[in-house]
Amino acid sequence: MSYILITIIVLNLFRNYLKNCFGIISVLLSLTLLTASLAGVENEKPRVSMSFDDGSIRDYPGYSGNYWNELLLENLKSNNLKAILYVKGVALDNNKGKQIIKSWDSAGHMIGNHTYSHANFNNNDVSLEDYKREFRINDSLINQYTNYAKLFRFPYLKEGNTIPKRDGFRLFLKEQAYSIGYVTIDASDWYIDSRLAKRLSEDSIADISGFRDFYIEHLFDRAQYYDSLAQVVLGRKISHNLLLHHNLASALFLDDLIQYFRDNGWDVIDASEAYKDDVYKELPDILPAGESLIWALAKLSGRYSDALRYPAEDSRYEKAKMDSLGL
Repeated sequence: MSYILITIIVLNLFRNYLKNCFGIISVLLSLTLLTASLAGVENEKPRVSMSFDDGSIRDYPGYSGNYWNELLLENLKSNNLKAILYVKGVALDNNKGKQIIKSWDSAGHMIGNHTYSHANFNNNDVSLEDYKREFRINDSLINQYTNYAKLFRFPYLKEGNTIPKRDGFRLFLKEQAYSIGYVTIDASDWYIDSRLAKRLSEDSIADISGFRDFYIEHLFDRAQYYDSLAQVVLGRKISHNLLLHHNLASALFLDDLIQYFRDNGWDVIDASEAYKDDVYKELPDILPAGESLIWALAKLSGRYSDALRYPAEDSRYEKAKMDSLGL
């Protein structure tokens, strides 16, 4: 065998050896990167922002409307947070209501559209044209504010029970350069507030610590549920928006709620930051349309058709437990 042939054989063997080494290194590198990526997702903190619906002002026994509204704003300020208030126009029918909305605008919180009369779009007696009228009236009332935002929140999270209504209003919003002010974490804080109000009407100095504990437990439980659902459906963590209401329960318990989220590993962020997440560009093709955006995407996936309750959140799900706790 010639030296040339031997040299060629040796070079080929060496080349194959290097090729195999680089192949192994490549595989190991890929596995390392994949593991690091998965660890990054697992270690990434969940994020939540706050939105408040209605903007109505009312007095509760022992708490004037102006007092608890200022308390709510102070809790947001002390936590260095900016939220969004979705205003229903009837709240602006008197000077007191106008002052409340102005106080949110002056504090730097976004002001969004929540229809004029809080109409339920899924009701058969509410037409597409009726709903457009509700939108226009309310828009004319809120577009004067400095932090007016072209975000629309459907009352009751009902986005249409027929294709013409659902798609017709989506097209209308697009024409108005509006986006849907989605909720990703739905809850029943309004129901807790209604029972709190009833207790205070019976005894204005009653111990309400049980309501605070239930409020925090309920909202954090719903946050964990929708965050887990989002990771399964979307394969990633998202920036959540939590549905709350402009009421006494929020005013009294918000500071503790925010601290509870932070103590349990969540980042609490501004609403404007959360809405930058691409998930809020989705338009789930389901009927009836609405509920939490994550609920709607889970419904659309077809994997949870029998596991998702409807409506997603409602007083009926919390009544028995609150009854048993004497709340």
